[in-house]
Amino acid sequence: MGRKTALRDQLLTTRGRIGLPRLGSLARALSQVVTDIPDVRSAGTVALYVSIGTEPGTGPLIDALEAAGKRVLLPCLLPDNDLDWAYYDGELVRAPRGLLEPGGERLGVSAVSTADVVLVPGLAVDADGFRMGRGGGSYDRVLARVPAGTLTCVLLYPWEIGVSVPVEPHDRAVGAAASGEGMRRFS
Repeated sequence: MGRKTALRDQLLTTRGRIGLPRLGSLARALSQVVTDIPDVRSAGTVALYVSIGTEPGTGPLIDALEAAGKRVLLPCLLPDNDLDWAYYDGELVRAPRGLLEPGGERLGVSAVSTADVVLVPGLAVDADGFRMGRGGGSYDRVLARVPAGTLTCVLLYPWEIGVSVPVEPHDRAVGAAASGEGMRRFS
């Protein structure tokens, strides 16, 4: 557990050093890479998240997906750290812990299983697709609900891909990782 905490601290410190102008250019590059993924181009519904702080920016991506006619499914944090889901209707509301969420009808925790592509946050991913998040377990629960064959992809900065990540029994692997430099699939 101490190794995971130390790695999280190191990754968050590195993210904290990214300047605002660079955050914007990295977010735009990430949006371009993700919207060019064949699974995303053919998807009707894409589940992802609203980035905060120095997370890889999803604002341009959400806008691009909506402009392309995709249904965008966004999470709503529940008190037990599980995630409910709602469709993005162009408006976001303030939620606990400084998050932004869609204000529309909640669809339930299993709504993510209806998405054609599921894009998740993380701090790093290893060579086998095991991602490290912030430690709340929200996205391990989400990934457990995604049907086999659905693309699951963690959105990261280039230097966070291929990092040695401590893996625990509850951790779920993703099928791919994307950054502004491209996408990498895992077997």
